[in-house]
Amino acid sequence: MKNSKYQRMYEIIKPYKNTYIILAITVVIMAILTPARPYLIQYTVDNMVLTGDIQGLVRITMLMLLLLAIESVMRYYFSYYSNWLGQTAIKDIRQKVFTHITNLRLQFFDTNPIGTLTTRTVSDIETISQIFSDGLLTTIGDILQIIVILALMLYTDWRLTLVSLSVLPLLLLASYIFKEGIKKSFQAVRTYVSAQNTFLQEHITGMHIVQIFNKENTEYQKFSKINKDLKDANIKGVMYYSVFFPVVEIITAGSQGLLVWYGANRVLDFECSIGTIIAFVMYVNLFFRPVRVLADKVNTLQMGFVASDRVFKLLDTHETIADEGTEMLQDLKGEIVFKNVSFGYNAQEKVLKNISFTAKAGEITAIVGATGSGKSSIINILNRFYEFESGEITIDGKNIKTINQQNLRQNIGTIMQDVFLFSSSIYENITLKNPDISLEKIDKIAHYTGINKFIEKLPGGYTYNVMERGYALSAGQRQLVAFLRAMIYDPKILILDEATSAIDTETEAILQEATEKLMLGRTGLVVAHRLSTIKNAHQILVLDQGEIIERGTHDELLAQGGAYHRLYLMQFEHEMA
Repeated sequence: MKNSKYQRMYEIIKPYKNTYIILAITVVIMAILTPARPYLIQYTVDNMVLTGDIQGLVRITMLMLLLLAIESVMRYYFSYYSNWLGQTAIKDIRQKVFTHITNLRLQFFDTNPIGTLTTRTVSDIETISQIFSDGLLTTIGDILQIIVILALMLYTDWRLTLVSLSVLPLLLLASYIFKEGIKKSFQAVRTYVSAQNTFLQEHITGMHIVQIFNKENTEYQKFSKINKDLKDANIKGVMYYSVFFPVVEIITAGSQGLLVWYGANRVLDFECSIGTIIAFVMYVNLFFRPVRVLADKVNTLQMGFVASDRVFKLLDTHETIADEGTEMLQDLKGEIVFKNVSFGYNAQEKVLKNISFTAKAGEITAIVGATGSGKSSIINILNRFYEFESGEITIDGKNIKTINQQNLRQNIGTIMQDVFLFSSSIYENITLKNPDISLEKIDKIAHYTGINKFIEKLPGGYTYNVMERGYALSAGQRQLVAFLRAMIYDPKILILDEATSAIDTETEAILQEATEKLMLGRTGLVVAHRLSTIKNAHQILVLDQGEIIERGTHDELLAQGGAYHRLYLMQFEHEMA
């Protein structure tokens, strides 16, 4: 089957197939070399030790040392390169998964916990590596070794072979019970690991909410429950191992006991040689050793394939916005036109209903309205973070669905209300580690806009580490960093999504000054919370329940005495209170 997980596994290691082939050959050679030692010992005891052939004994000893040295080198090679193959393969898978995740539409992350995605990208992929490093090839090697040993035992003495392996059904039954039990245990462990990762990610990120509402003890109890379930699942797996291996040892000892009892009688009756008995004791150990671990390795393969199912399911998620556009925005003026655009985050509820407006090039269009009226949704679909159901959006007359997504977003600078900063320096948060952006260019824009005033006060300036999510900065300072990050690419379209709603008056003054300077010659879309900041907008759109109910300038809308007028009076009274 072309799209089966086995075919996909092959595609993963295909670039390294030469290494895989060499490892497979190594496995075959080791499967032959290991059982050769008991055969040589049998020959030595029967033909040289009992006859006193010292020279022959020396030659055989040298041969066995040589074979042992070759086997040791091959085992080292196999151990190193099988693990190298496993780690290299999962490196490729991780890169593929990460690339796939970064191209998923934002709606996917609305319904899939980050902790679950972290588990898929880290833990599950790490488990897949065991298929290559400690699963498939070693399992094949163990099976080949069992076949070679069984052939040598039958060739040497079929009666001793039957006696030695008479306990094999018990071992197979124990192995089957172990395999099924450990598989269920592993699946439970993976489920609880995913749940724990999700819980930790959400609660560490939202720790301030936990502490504000004094929910430490409540959340502790929830975590304790998940933690206990994970512990119990792991302990159950340990229990299977703790029972299985001693049982196997007892079965192996029973096989050897039967062998010695039956073999000794045959030696006394001159029907069997001492060398044969010694060889068979070694054969039994060599035979049961791979049988003993085979169930565990088959389980390792099962674990890997279960994890691969999870990862491939993620890779098969096609919740992406098709980037089929080939047109590029060149000599951009920046006129934005919405024509009867409708959109909803789910099929049952429309957030935007037949929205139509034109944002003229070089002018500022402000969007106001109550919470949930659809203001931010306009920004999301313009950037193609989400796909709209009907209507058309054009920039300079080009349908945005025909424009290359990367080119589209390069020409739109967006500053969101909730600014996300990485745990790094201010410089790296502005450039996002783009080597083509120099510190001089950033500093020039910072001086022009006045943002340099707050950066120069920080220890280290642009090298100041803002910590995780930018918590070392105030909300207003994070907005200023985000402003520089958006403006460094000199976009022709600038979007402010309630960017001044959570900042202090001093920072707002800096940002207002910067906005006025950098809006010159650009098309601006401003989702406004403070109506006082959009008095000079060329056009104001008033949204209510996904529809534009008013449009005009600040003075025109106040004169109408409608929804905008009421919003303005409410905010004015609030600010004067």
